[in-house]
Amino acid sequence: MTFPFFYSDTIVPEKPIQHLDENAAKHINQVLRMKKGDILHLTNGRGVLATATIEEQLKKECTIILTDYFQSPVKQYHTAIAISLIKNVARFEWFLEKATEMGISTVVPLICDRTERLHFRQERMQNIMISALLQSRQTWLPVLSDPIPFTQWVLTPSADIRCIAHCLPDEKKHFREISSSNTAISIAIGPEGDFTDNEINLALNSNCIPVSLGQTRLRTETAGLAAAALMTIR
Repeated sequence: MTFPFFYSDTIVPEKPIQHLDENAAKHINQVLRMKKGDILHLTNGRGVLATATIEEQLKKECTIILTDYFQSPVKQYHTAIAISLIKNVARFEWFLEKATEMGISTVVPLICDRTERLHFRQERMQNIMISALLQSRQTWLPVLSDPIPFTQWVLTPSADIRCIAHCLPDEKKHFREISSSNTAISIAIGPEGDFTDNEINLALNSNCIPVSLGQTRLRTETAGLAAAALMTIR
């Protein structure tokens, strides 16, 4: 039987009695009309899957008792997408939702030379990813970093194999060849108008592998989704 699934970053498996926040309590009480003794599942986004029963309900609070929990193992391979912010915020949010559903480990918003939008609503973006996590019934929430300059991403040491997907007609590998390997991978996706020549040269000089995501020119968010699919379906 599938039980309602909730997110709470305050779950402590060692504490049997827990209190859910106002949003979860509202959903339990007013939307689902759940009652004392009903069963639900919870995750903290860090691998915990807990089973609990409702103990007490107030208007803005819900007390539950943990009856079981399971710690999911860390994902075998780290998968990260560093992707430029884009002018159409709704499209970037759509990418975050779908990348979360697919099980990406990390998303790094980039500020590139041609990035048009710099405003970033971290809390809203995080909530979109939490909703996608619950919809897909996963227990590992992707790490969403603050936006950073592309040069910082390139020059920061990483244990991942790092790739850059650009549109210049240079010699490139198809990303499928690299993403199918059993190793940690990061890929950089540029803004509308692509990375600049200077950015591409900096990446290549920093040992980033130039890759292609196919024969057509993709929007930023579509390229991000294509990369997510290739990285998570191995």
